[in-house]
Amino acid sequence: MTRFSRLAFGVALCAAPLIPQSHAEPSVHRIVIAKMAFGASPENLRMGDVVEWANEDIFVHSATAADGSFDVDVQPKGVARVVIRTAGVIRYRCKYHPGMQGTLTVGSPPVSGSR
Repeated sequence: MTRFSRLAFGVALCAAPLIPQSHAEPSVHRIVIAKMAFGASPENLRMGDVVEWANEDIFVHSATAADGSFDVDVQPKGVARVVIRTAGVIRYRCKYHPGMQGTLTVGSPPVSGSR
């Protein structure tokens, strides 16, 4: 390797972190439904991540967003998934049992390597 090519290679390595990188792979976050209640909301939820509701009850439940961004039924002993598309606070409830409520706090998507 010539002196010039070593220098160019070194400059390229130093500049690499300054180049925008693609978004990291989405994470899957699980919320357990049990005893007629939603479990704890996930931390570090980002746009593009997947929220998975796992229903441990014997009743059908739903995860229905107040803003209309998602509405999924979760069968007894079943699972339902939603990809989160917007940042901010998303309030949701069970349309079959209105006393069941939850909140998702969603941040912007991370850049690769920042998680």
